[in-house]
Amino acid sequence: MVDIATAGAFAVAALASLFMAWAIGAGSSGSTPFAPAVGANAISVMRAGFLVGLLGFSGAVLQGANVSEAVGTELIGGVTLSSTAATLALLIAAALVAIGIFTGYPIATAFTVTGAVIGTGLAMGGAPAWAKYTEIATLWVLTPFIGGSIAYAVARALRADAIAEEHLVIGLAAIVGAIVANIEFAILGSGASSASIAQVSGSSLPVPAAAGTAVATLIIASLWAGATALDLGNGTERGERHFLLVLGGLVAFSAGGSQVGLAIGPLIPLTNQLELPLLAMLVGGGFGLLLGSWTGAPRMIKAIAQDYSSLGPRRSIAALIPSFIIAQAAVFFGIPVSFNEIIVSAIIGSGYAAAGAGGGVSARKMGLTVLAWVGSLAGSIVVAYVSYTAVSALLL
Repeated sequence: MVDIATAGAFAVAALASLFMAWAIGAGSSGSTPFAPAVGANAISVMRAGFLVGLLGFSGAVLQGANVSEAVGTELIGGVTLSSTAATLALLIAAALVAIGIFTGYPIATAFTVTGAVIGTGLAMGGAPAWAKYTEIATLWVLTPFIGGSIAYAVARALRADAIAEEHLVIGLAAIVGAIVANIEFAILGSGASSASIAQVSGSSLPVPAAAGTAVATLIIASLWAGATALDLGNGTERGERHFLLVLGGLVAFSAGGSQVGLAIGPLIPLTNQLELPLLAMLVGGGFGLLLGSWTGAPRMIKAIAQDYSSLGPRRSIAALIPSFIIAQAAVFFGIPVSFNEIIVSAIIGSGYAAAGAGGGVSARKMGLTVLAWVGSLAGSIVVAYVSYTAVSALLL
């Protein structure tokens, strides 16, 4: 029998979650994936916002479970988030993200949500989950260096004469195809396990499972490379822009799989109490992301595409390659990650590979952005802790 008070509290928290999903869709997951493509004039701002909404929704439903469960159950120990804690955490995080949207500075959503959940959890008397914090901090700290370095290397290679530009793009397409082939989806697995396209395809071959997966990966990568080669044959610039749009779509899909967990993760304890299916929560969160992308993302897309760097197709490709890799790694390990941090770091890396000091990257803009990231994490922890303590005192 469902407790009426619990159901009512869930309804309030669900509204806060929907607002959070809208803020995320309008901000990080809605703006960052196609920002390089817009900067390279491969797609208009409005079309980018429309596509990223649809792709983000798909990613949320198909890949959102890992991060959602991590945010809801693994950030604090010893206590289960209450409806009050979940609502406050979501409202505080969403408010900070909304401030970033309307001021033009990309606040790191993962920082605000993680900080808000930790702050409320500590105020409830919970214990810090140091092992998970170490895992999260490692990814957050390494992301700028790994993403920026890969973007720099790819951008430099595309500008060099050692390898023909078309051949390098074909090779990159093969790498992307191999990664896509090994992305795991719950709908392809059996029971609670997930499986990838390569695993499912390889299982039909008369060879051991590992060998079958490897063969299927090679075939899929070759198909991606072949399709890209045919497109480049009709014009290098045209083919690069098409490849750029594909990368933007993949990053948008990955963003949905990661960022939906930031919106619905705090609700997971309440969802378990009410015995609601996780799939229903993922659909609801994905819908919120879609609305945010369609209504609020264009402003941030413009800010990232035009304010951070003057991008062309090659530098944009260089920025999205590591963004896609890091995003999928975060989804696989269930780590909340900031897409603003991922994409901005990659844009800087590709920007410094260009001719001229800094490659057109605004040092002042980047400095303010880093301060916003750090401030959003620390501020959300403090505000959430104080808010929950105050509200609890009033309710006693």
